[in-house]
Amino acid sequence: MSLPPVTEVAAAVLTQPDGRVLLAQRPAGKPYAGYWEFPGGKVEPGESLDAALARELHEELGIVVTRACRWITRVFEYPHATVRLNFFRVFAWQGEPHPHEGQVFSWQLPNAVGVTPLLPANFPIVKALSLPPVLGISHAESLGVDTFLARLDVALANGLRLIQLRDKSLPDDVRLQLAHATVRRAHLHGARVLVNGPPELARAAGADGVHLDSSAAAALSARPDCEWIGVSCHNAAELGHAAALDADFALLSPVLPTLTHPGAATLGWEAFSALAAASPIPVYGLGGLGRADVAQAQSHGAHGVALLRGAWT
Repeated sequence: MSLPPVTEVAAAVLTQPDGRVLLAQRPAGKPYAGYWEFPGGKVEPGESLDAALARELHEELGIVVTRACRWITRVFEYPHATVRLNFFRVFAWQGEPHPHEGQVFSWQLPNAVGVTPLLPANFPIVKALSLPPVLGISHAESLGVDTFLARLDVALANGLRLIQLRDKSLPDDVRLQLAHATVRRAHLHGARVLVNGPPELARAAGADGVHLDSSAAAALSARPDCEWIGVSCHNAAELGHAAALDADFALLSPVLPTLTHPGAATLGWEAFSALAAASPIPVYGLGGLGRADVAQAQSHGAHGVALLRGAWT
């Protein structure tokens, strides 16, 4: 039996500087009429994804895209069709979006969407969009716990909103105390903390989830019972396994040469871009990057950057 054809779709996440994204309500007469989705449409035969995105947004919204970045690709099976949703983050455009095809639009914060119902394929998309562009990886082993916590306070005050608590060489009791202190500080600022370790440690610390290194992820066949799951990856196979675990995001490394591993093989932007574009979950670039590299990373398909030393300087 032949597989049903897959409909290619270019989907746009128009993003305002304050983080709001544009949702559109499907008009009467279409499948799932009344449901909310991200604007976009079918890719025509012989048309590139970029061209399809530009055409659809001009036809639907009357805007001209000036900065769009590939983001993630998800396949979803509806009763009436199987679609491959090629998502782009659209950060800049000319013109004011207004309905050309009878839709209703609404700007919404991803972590507080007030329109309903959402199209089923978009629930994980909305959750992913609540992830910030910078992820900080704890560095208390080298800095010392007190120095790290002082720098954490500064980073949180400056807007850091996602932290991976690593520091695996610390004694268990010290690491638990550090996790408690990190979570307490982070939650005062509305930031999330994922513990790189067993779910029991994350739960004991009141953390928001767990981060799995590649070996820990490889040993699992199902998603741990946590609200947020991140996975460290280095190649396509590991990214595929992270997606199969239904992880919320991945760290992909090393992108560029690092101080800690001089001379080690790196992905480079070209390979990183190909892997990130094909991933169904958001990917952070890690390795040789700084805060100033967020826009460059996003232009190569990353959700943002993950920083070790750079998060705390």
